[in-house]
Amino acid sequence: MKRNKIFVACDSSKVSKIKEIIHKTRNSKLKIGYKFGLEFLNSKNGRKFVSKLKNKTIFADLKLNDIPNTCVATIKSIKDLNIDYLTIHISSGLKALKACKKISGKTKLVGVTILTSIDDHALKEIGFDKKMKNLVVHQAKLAKKAKLDALVCSAHEVNFVKKIFKKEIITPGIRFNSKNYDQKRTLSPLQAYKRGSDWLVIGRPITKGNIKKNIKNLIDHLNR
Repeated sequence: MKRNKIFVACDSSKVSKIKEIIHKTRNSKLKIGYKFGLEFLNSKNGRKFVSKLKNKTIFADLKLNDIPNTCVATIKSIKDLNIDYLTIHISSGLKALKACKKISGKTKLVGVTILTSIDDHALKEIGFDKKMKNLVVHQAKLAKKAKLDALVCSAHEVNFVKKIFKKEIITPGIRFNSKNYDQKRTLSPLQAYKRGSDWLVIGRPITKGNIKKNIKNLIDHLNR
């Protein structure tokens, strides 16, 4: 039986909280990976903890966005962590994407399109003239050209991105309750999978409150 794939967003700087999340999300009905961002990887003991994790799918959500040499140097500096997935903003440019892909080795390089906290109004505020869909399509074409391994995009864009980018799609902004927190472009897990997402990134709806109960609620939601 195919298991739905979930990256649990470990958004904390405390090792004790991360240990709790990992322990309480273990189950046989979902394929679980763990996403770590700058908050944890830059914390006092975060990097050391990740380096010692065994038999876990690790997603380093660093969202690299710099000149090619700096992005490449960053990837080289974390080779010891044995990361499975690593994010880079597609807005870093084709040259940076290609350079990073060239040295990424076994780590899957994941292109980030437009953050799910941004809507069309916010896009215009920061100086983009294109509509969300047009910009994401353009970025998906760049990701394909750079031969990236996966793409991060909102569930709202997955169905047309899949026509361009045929590899893995990772989707954040997933909510299976009424709270959207700081996300703008959100959908439920079922909606995202139906649109073609391969992995879902879920943080607070799982890690806030009773973790085991939240996992059960997620499984129940997926079995509707």
